[in-house]
This record gives sequence, structure tokens and C-alpha cells, in this order.
Amino acid sequence: MASGQLVLTVLMGVFLVGIAAFLSRVEDWRTYTPLASGGGGYGEAGGHVHREKPAGIVRWLTTVDHKDIGILYGTYGVIAFAVGGLMAFLIRMQLITPSGAIVGNGFYNAIMTSHGITMLFLFGTPIIAAFSNYFIPLLIGADDMAFPRINAIAFWLLPPGALLIWAGFFLPGMTGAQTSWTMYTPLSVEQANAGVDLMLLGLHLTGVSATMGAINFIATIFTERDDEVTWANLDIFSWTILTQSALILFAFPLLGSAIVMLLLDRNLATTFYAVGEGGGPILWQHLFWFFGHPEVYILVLPPMGIVSYVLPKFSGRKLFGFKFVVYSTLAIGVLSFGVWAHHMFTTGIDPRLRASFMAVSLAIAIPSAVKTFNWITTMWNGRLRLTTPMLFCIGFISNFILGGVTGVFLASVPVDQVLHDTYYVVGHFHYIVMGAIGFAVFAGVYYWFPIFTGRMYQRTLGKAHFWLSMVGTNITFFAMLFLGYLGMPRRYATYDFNEAIAPLDMVTLSHQAASLGAILLLVGQVIFVWNLLSSWLEAPKVEDPDPWDLKETDQHGREFQWHERRTATALADGGEEEEAVTDGGEVVDDDDATERADD
Repeated sequence: MASGQLVLTVLMGVFLVGIAAFLSRVEDWRTYTPLASGGGGYGEAGGHVHREKPAGIVRWLTTVDHKDIGILYGTYGVIAFAVGGLMAFLIRMQLITPSGAIVGNGFYNAIMTSHGITMLFLFGTPIIAAFSNYFIPLLIGADDMAFPRINAIAFWLLPPGALLIWAGFFLPGMTGAQTSWTMYTPLSVEQANAGVDLMLLGLHLTGVSATMGAINFIATIFTERDDEVTWANLDIFSWTILTQSALILFAFPLLGSAIVMLLLDRNLATTFYAVGEGGGPILWQHLFWFFGHPEVYILVLPPMGIVSYVLPKFSGRKLFGFKFVVYSTLAIGVLSFGVWAHHMFTTGIDPRLRASFMAVSLAIAIPSAVKTFNWITTMWNGRLRLTTPMLFCIGFISNFILGGVTGVFLASVPVDQVLHDTYYVVGHFHYIVMGAIGFAVFAGVYYWFPIFTGRMYQRTLGKAHFWLSMVGTNITFFAMLFLGYLGMPRRYATYDFNEAIAPLDMVTLSHQAASLGAILLLVGQVIFVWNLLSSWLEAPKVEDPDPWDLKETDQHGREFQWHERRTATALADGGEEEEAVTDGGEVVDDDDATERADD
């Protein structure tokens, strides 16, 4: 029986390889023109047919245009952000009172699990892909991605992945997975819930999607650059996307393999993670965190690239120490694969191993600090313009410093043994994920808003979004750091414990402060979504192809040069353009400081 299954598996593998070989010969994957429309076959130049895109829903279902796919990624990311954010809000409302305010323990565990997975896999990676899909070809002078069809396939794997991850909440007879986002064994093996299997399959799809996208970005940046774009003048955002793609290429397949073994343990009684057999539960932790810590940098490197790209635009000068920012990006990419066991300092691993991982975990803070000092120096004596994108860049830097410094403490073995699995870890991580990554995403959205909409957002709402997000972030996550010092464990649905464990009044007050910050965050994000949609639909067209006045400071990027050509073409075709006030403001020179007032 086993030999028959093995033969069948081999035959299926040969069959799939044959299909791949056949497709590679009959299809030109470097163009998105179908063969029936004049595309070249194997050994022929690809034929290009210039024709109008189909209208309506057909356009979005069939598009292979990198700009359209970028908008699809962005829409998907905003929806996932809303879902994950509402889950986080429910978590904070639950913890207002020690005995739990609104949901039961099981449902709390489910939304806590889904919140983490949604924000990391359904929002974090796709929202970065939205920027990179839209702007990387424009920044490097390419016509499109290297493999447009694969680009489209990578996106369309994500919606079914999201449905599988959330399936436990809306399919009858199921509940959401209650494994936490880390899916530690043996809990994730023994939990008898089909929602866990669906979640794992959904994660597998998102991993395949990310890997396909990474291969595409690497091929695009290496082979599709304009002749004028060399490695020496490649923009910093493209450098970070290239590094991120390399990390994805090495990290995500490992997660996929670990998930397959977990599914086999759950459904076919294998013993990969069995206690006393196979690799044991600690094998899962090694495999997961070998992926998991590079994943943090997969998420944070492109936002660092956005800040490094946008910040100089409103500082009136070029990025200080450009080469060192590039080198620090590459250093983070290499070092990120040598720090995974700092998540496992309390598991009883050899003290010599702990010391080596502590050293590397402390060392990886150095290239991050290099970037931080370069950002600060870029602003030093610059002609600052406090536009909404600039405010979010400054907010990114301050939150990143707080998140980074608290991470340095956790990299120390004795400190980590005290604070491990407390709310201190939650506060540190969320300062990076929301306070840094989220702020950089908002900076990118506002900065490039005139390009992908042709309109300008409402300035007052943009600044209200920033201040509510900044205040809410620091109230919520600083309260979590304080909870960690009080000894409050993470992932608890209630905390009505004995006073001997921790002062209950202070714990309750800190949770309530964190929940107040969550309310401010929610209001800020509602304003953001309203501003995004209303401005996109109703704001007047931006007539000026240089809405940020970047030519004055020699900061006019290739994407705005493309936007200028597009605007000129639209005007030549007789399109009507309405003038809109930009968020640029007026430069005011002063002896002590020079800043841009845009009120």
C-alpha cells in the first residue's frame, strides 16, 4: 500500500513537471499579451497589443497591470487592517474589567489568535506589496513586473487564504483557531477543531503568495531596470524591497514545511512534534522562529525604506549617509537569520547557545541604530515641512526608538527570563508593528495619494488621524510595557488574580488606560478610512503634476516624473483637471529653525 502511494506521488510529480515544461515552451511569461492576441510563442518575441482595459469588475478580475494589482493589494490590506483592528478593539474592551467584560474565554482566545495572524499575514505583507507593486516598476523605469501573470496569481491566492483563516468564525459547527498566532505544539496538534486546519491551509496560501511575489520582485529589480538606473543610484525603497524579497525566499518556504508537518501530525498521526518522539514540541519553536524573526524584518524593512524615501522630500535635502542606510539594510537581512532562539531563552536550551544568540540579538540593533541616526541627521538643519506624510515619518522614528530600545532589553537573557510572556513583550512588539510599520504605511499612503488617485486628501483630517494615532499608540502600548513590569502575563482573557501576584488595582488601571488608547486609535483609523474614500471619490483633481513642490529641492522622484508625463498626456487628450490645494504649504525661513507650515 505504501509503495503504491509512493509510486502515485512520483507519477504526479512527473506530471506536474511536464505541465510546467510545456507551459514554459508555449507561453511567453514576460508579456501579458495572450497568444491568441498576437503574443509570441517559444523562441519568438512577445507581441504587444495596445488596447483599452475592460471596464468594471472584469478589469479588476483579469488585470495584470502592476498599478491595478497594487491597488488591489492596497484594498485587500485596508480590509484586513479593519478586521484585525476590530478584533484588537474587542480584546481591549474585554480587558477593561478583571473578570472580562464582553466575551467568553474561548472566543477571546479565537479573536486573539486571528488578530495576530490577520495583522501579520493578511495586512502587513500585502500592504507592503501594494506599494512595491505600484511603485517599484515606476522607480526603476520598467514597463511592468518581470512576470505580470504570476504577479496577478500571487494576489488572487490571498482572498481564499483570508477566508480559510477566518472560516472558523462563520462556518457552522466550527470555532476560530485558539492556538495563538505562534501555534505552539502540543496545543496546536491536540486542539480538536477543524478551524485550526483551515487556518493552517490559509497560512500556507499566503506563504505561497508571498514567495511568488518575492521571486517576481527580485527578477524585476535585477533584469527590468532602465539603463540609467544602476546599483549605485537605485532608490532606497527598491533596496529594501530587494532585501525583503530575499528574506521571504529563505523564510517562508520553511514556514510552509513546518505547517505541512503540523497538518500531518494533526490528521495522519505522524510524530514530528510529538512529546517524547520525533523532534518534540521544541522542534516547532525552532522552525517557527527561524521563520518568525526574519518575518519581523520582512515587515519592517520596506517601511524603513518608505521613511528613508519620504523623509528627505520634506527635509529639503538628500538622505544623509545613503550608502550606510543600504549597508545597514543588507546587514539586518543577514543577521535576522541568526537571532531566532532569543524567543526561546526560557526553554532550557544550552546556556552557551543562549549567550551566542544574545550577542547576535544585541548586534542587530546596531544597523537599526545607524538608520535612526541617519534619519535624524537628515532632518538636522533641514528645511522641514510638517505635512501629514512628514508627521507620520517623525512619529515612526520616535515609536521605532521606543520599540527598539525595549527590544534590546529582551535580547538580554536575564532580563528576558523575568519579562518573557508578559505584557512587556506585547508592548515592545506593538510599538514596532503599529507604532512603526503602521505609521510608515500611513506616510506612504498620504505621500503617494496624488499619484494613485490623481487627487489630494483632506489635510485637516490627515493631521487629526496622525495625532489620534500617535497619542493612542503611546497610551496603549506604554501601558502594556508597565503591565509587563507589574508581571501581568500575556494572552489572558481575565486577570482577577490574588493580590500577592500583582497589585490588582494598578493592573486594572493600566488595562483601562490601554483600552482608552485603543478607543483613540479606533477613532483615528475611522477618520483615515473616511478621508481615504471621500477624497478618492469627491476631491477635485490635482492639476499640478508636482503637488509637493519637490522640484524646488531637487527631490523630484521618478514616480512623480511619470505622474507628470501622465498628467500632460491627459491634458493633451482634453481631460478636465480641477485644481486642488496641496499639503505643501509655505516655506518660512528663521534663524533658529526652518519649517513648513501647512495649516
